[in-house]
Amino acid sequence: MEKFKLIILLLFIPIFTFASQKLKGYVYAPDKTPIIGAQVQWENAKSGVVTDENGYFEIDGSPQKDHMLCVSYIGYTHSVTHIHSYKDLQNIVLNESTELGEVVVTKAVSGRISSRTDLLKTEKLTVKELTRAACCNLGESFETNPSVDVVYSDAVTGAKQIQLLGISGNYVQMMTENFPNFRGAAKTYGLDYIPGPWMEGVQISKGAASVKNGYESISGQVNVDYKKPTTADPLSLNLFLGDVGRVEGNADAAIAVNDKLSTGLFLHYSNEKRSHDANNDGFLDMPKKHQFNIMNRWHYQTDKFISQTGIKFLNDERISGQDTHTMGSGAMHDPYQIFNYTNRGEFFTKNGYVIDAEKNESVALIVSGSYHDQKSRFSNVSRYNLYESNVYASLMYEKDFSPMHKISTGLSYNWDNFAQSYDIPQLVSGKQPDMEAVTGAYAQYTLNLNDKLTVLAGLRADYSSLYNWFVTPRLHVKYNVSPSLYFRASAGKGYRSVFVLAENSYLLASSRTFNIADNLKQESAWNYGLSGTYHIPINGEELTFSAEWFYTDFSRQVIMDMEADPHAVSFYNLNGKSHAHVVQLEATYPVFKGFNLLASYRWMNTKVNYGGKELQKPLVSDYKALLTASYETPLRKWQFDLTSQFNGGGRMPTPDAENPLWNNRFKSFVIMNAQITKFFRTWSVYAGGENLTDFIQKNPIISPENPYSPDFDATMAWGPTQGRRFYVGFRYNIGK
Repeated sequence: MEKFKLIILLLFIPIFTFASQKLKGYVYAPDKTPIIGAQVQWENAKSGVVTDENGYFEIDGSPQKDHMLCVSYIGYTHSVTHIHSYKDLQNIVLNESTELGEVVVTKAVSGRISSRTDLLKTEKLTVKELTRAACCNLGESFETNPSVDVVYSDAVTGAKQIQLLGISGNYVQMMTENFPNFRGAAKTYGLDYIPGPWMEGVQISKGAASVKNGYESISGQVNVDYKKPTTADPLSLNLFLGDVGRVEGNADAAIAVNDKLSTGLFLHYSNEKRSHDANNDGFLDMPKKHQFNIMNRWHYQTDKFISQTGIKFLNDERISGQDTHTMGSGAMHDPYQIFNYTNRGEFFTKNGYVIDAEKNESVALIVSGSYHDQKSRFSNVSRYNLYESNVYASLMYEKDFSPMHKISTGLSYNWDNFAQSYDIPQLVSGKQPDMEAVTGAYAQYTLNLNDKLTVLAGLRADYSSLYNWFVTPRLHVKYNVSPSLYFRASAGKGYRSVFVLAENSYLLASSRTFNIADNLKQESAWNYGLSGTYHIPINGEELTFSAEWFYTDFSRQVIMDMEADPHAVSFYNLNGKSHAHVVQLEATYPVFKGFNLLASYRWMNTKVNYGGKELQKPLVSDYKALLTASYETPLRKWQFDLTSQFNGGGRMPTPDAENPLWNNRFKSFVIMNAQITKFFRTWSVYAGGENLTDFIQKNPIISPENPYSPDFDATMAWGPTQGRRFYVGFRYNIGK
């Protein structure tokens, strides 16, 4: 019997010996900055993994067979590391490449990274993804993205907003450098305030986010990372020319003052002054714009201390509506022109001190502030001036007690002040707040059970000078069935304070009566999410398939109602139900070497109670399908990108029963964009076209022939107001 047991044991020894284990680690640049998208694989293996936004990776291997780990990234020397123990956390530093020889790229890395390890449902848009289209600013950086839509708020002013999970961008927390930004009036035109060439990456988080960054994330977060002085090229130039008269120039430089201190300078200039009226309605298709943008940031780092400080200034001028060119010589009235002049200043400082590196124990302080000066005039009808100030501060402490237990806690303060002066004849308003101060504290605990099950539980309590105490609970769960199959679930509450005029000033471009009820409440909603991702190996590559469902349920909401009266817009507290369902399916696959394909389908069902009647939210498509294809030739000399957007139809606001001026629904439409890029050693040229199907919404402006009449309405925008457009561009980089 003992011999039999020994034989059985000997048979199982090879199984245990060669069993797959998980190796974990980080990949850094020499200055300890995480390298995103680095390729990690075992020696002689056909495939591997890529690092996430924190430079983190996990790779399966056998200790007896896999012990030489290869790490590579463009611009850095190839690294081969001998792995002595799978239990040790690897910290791999890649040195910058000094060779002048031609780099051979054997495998294209996607510019859009959906993290396998991140607990939250997050995707990262890298520079590679942002340059696949005419990404002149943040608002144009989502053209190839299946999750985020950017739509025009109206057909005159050029105001844009994000739509995420079927609801408007007011419920998306906008952030830069991981602190809240673009609040109040800045949300109206803020998507044009960040030049595309300044961005190092964009992170999109769906659903209830971490309580670290506050209580405002209801449908998700969008965070923008600017280029860092420690990792950016010493000099980068970008020039963009559009056939509609659009000219943009960008320049940024990174300077190392010494081994601890470095600085970056960013400049942007754009000009689009030519008049265009493709549909001959007498109104400009897009505003005539002029913008100047400058930013300076500093980075200081020692072994224990890191400090980043930046200051930014923007001047934005835009004129929209009619001009003598669009109206012609036979006009019967003065041009209906809208003027918007904005000056905005921003400041931030982020300081972190490492107490214990082994336990990831650290303390950090973030302080930011902004001043937004916006002066608007809507022909001779209305005037609205806003002077908005914001101060934000956050003190954070984090510690890993063990690989299983982590905690994060902190304090925060946010102050908003809206000084307004206006002359708006069509405004009927109750008393509205013009200042809010919110002080809060949070605690967040992470439980990791052998990297199989991870749970993040967060709770914060805040006190508002307007709404007193409120509590924000949030929970995230991730379960790994296997390295290639995992599921996520989330639930959490979010809140938002409403400042109607500051956030919706673009509505003054129409003749609608502007009704604002008294005693508007703080908005609150629960968000629930489920998602699953499966990586299927096919022919040495991976087909990645994901499915997700999100549900947003408002308990309190300020309703923007254009249903009850087609000549008015009313804001009042929700009385009934308001909710949004979103289901999204997505698949990505590198069909062959250098060629990547993405296909997605998103179904949205958003309903709101308008004056006791539950209706589908207007001007939101029922579905959206996206198909993108990208091909890089060998040695990455050429790149070809094609994007097709299939937008479903949807409901329009209820028209006047006796004199309907628009239809009950809008139809589906398709938009196609394409770009070709030619790469050289230090520079590249690109050319592309947008809206190649030349689809234009007919009559986006109601009664444009008489803008001073009660029927004049610019809010019925649901599709493109500009036709086919072409552009060329030039990029130049001096590498390190």
